[in-house]
Parts: sequence; C-alpha cells; structure tokens
Amino acid sequence: MSDIVQTTAVSSAEERPQPRLVKMVRFGVGEKPTAAISIATALAVATLWWLVAELDLVPHLFLPRPGEVLTQVGVLYYDGYAGASLSEHIFASLFRIVLAASIAIAAGIPLGLLMGLNRWAKGILDTPIEFYWPLPPLSYLPLMIIWLGIGETSKITLLVLAMFAPICLSAQAGVRSLPIERVNAARSLGARPLQLFTDIVLPSALPEILTGVRIAVGIGWGTLVAAELIASTRGIGFMVMSAAQFLATDVVFVGIGIIAICAFAFSAAIRFIEAVLVPWKGKL
Repeated sequence: MSDIVQTTAVSSAEERPQPRLVKMVRFGVGEKPTAAISIATALAVATLWWLVAELDLVPHLFLPRPGEVLTQVGVLYYDGYAGASLSEHIFASLFRIVLAASIAIAAGIPLGLLMGLNRWAKGILDTPIEFYWPLPPLSYLPLMIIWLGIGETSKITLLVLAMFAPICLSAQAGVRSLPIERVNAARSLGARPLQLFTDIVLPSALPEILTGVRIAVGIGWGTLVAAELIASTRGIGFMVMSAAQFLATDVVFVGIGIIAICAFAFSAAIRFIEAVLVPWKGKL
C-alpha cells in the first residue's frame, strides 16, 4: 500500500508544470543602438541628392552636385571667402556662440534654481521671462542695434537672450519636478539646507537643466545667422547670407554643412556630459 502511495506522489510531481520566465517587453526605443539606421538614412539622403542633381530635376543654380560642394570646401579652405579664411569665419561664429552660451548658463541656472525654490523670485522673474521668451529673436534685433550699436555687444546680447530663457525655465522645472518624499527623507536623516541643495535638489534638477542647455544651444545656432547680419564681416552666418546674395549655392551648402557639424558636435558634447553627470537618467 505504501508503494502505491509513493508512486502516485512521484508521478504527480513529474506532471506538475514547471514555471516559465516571462521576458519583459521594452517600451520605447530601448537600449539597442540606432547608429546603423542613422548612417543608412544619411547615405540614402546623399544618394537622393546626387540623383536629383545628376538627372537635372532641379536647376543646377539651385542644387549643385555633391562633388561640386566638396570641391568648394577645398577652395574656401585655401582661398577663404570675403577677405577672411574659412577658419576665421568658423572661429568667429564659435567665439560668439560659446561666449553667449557661457553667459546664459552662468546666469540662467542659478536664477532658474532660485525661481524653483523661492516664490518671490518666481513671482518677480517669471513675468519678464515669459513675456520675451515666446518672441522670435529677430523681433528685438532692431532694439539691440539701437541700444548697443552694431558691434559684437549687440550680437552676443541677442544670443544670450535667445538661450537664457530655456536654460532658466528648465532649471526651474527641474526643481519643481523633485519628489517631496525625497526631500522629506533627507530632512528626516538630518540634512542641512546646504546639504539638501547639493545632494538632493541639484542632482535631481540636472537632467532637466542639461536638456534645457541642449535646446538653448540649438536655438542659439538658429539665431547666429541673424546675429551675424549686423554689420559683420566674419562668421559662418555672414558667409551663408553673403553667398546667397550672389547665388553662390555651393558656398551656401558648405556653410550650412559647417553649421550642422558644429551643432551636432555641441549636442554630442552635452550628451556626453549627461552620461557622466546623470547616468541614471531614463533608468529610474
């Protein structure tokens, strides 16, 4: 009788279904790299450009061939444009955008954090920022010329105003998005106000701040062309607009390509800083 009971118990254990591990489905892009897709897309765009130009589907005056644009890069490198070398034009634009971005970051981040922490600061600063932030920079460009003249000061000021608002508002949003439970937990452990700011508030706001900086740099590059229209003889924006007046489309393409490469380099640098300073972004 005992043998029968033991056999039944063993057979029932063998027939019991084994638990299966369920693989979680990722949401969004996930962790798989997209570099191959981006490279293939770039090659497809370049091939389409070459085909359209080669088949003369668009007049040659408006769409030069890729080879002609590459040739023009060498010409500009050796001969320059409008009395200045290509490196001088690039350096002039980089100097303006880097200086303006440094001023905007140095002023925007502290004021944005202050607006997120203090209601008086938010009440005082929110109105002027929200007033001029939706305005396109070209709308107050004439005012910059009247007040500051046509020198470098007006150009830098225009770029600073264009980049200041997104940086400041992103810093404020970073503080506002801080969970109150995290603050209360730090206070319960005896954190002082300075420790609370350096260990809780600032690290929590960094992802929003760096996103705002990346957006601001993009806006700054878009404003750079307008800023370099103000009696400027140096800069990529000046080169593009001057070449457009003479229908030098290949030079325009070269200038646009340089602006795109510089913008991509700035964005990649900010993404690298994000990976170093906020490695937890998107993982919590």
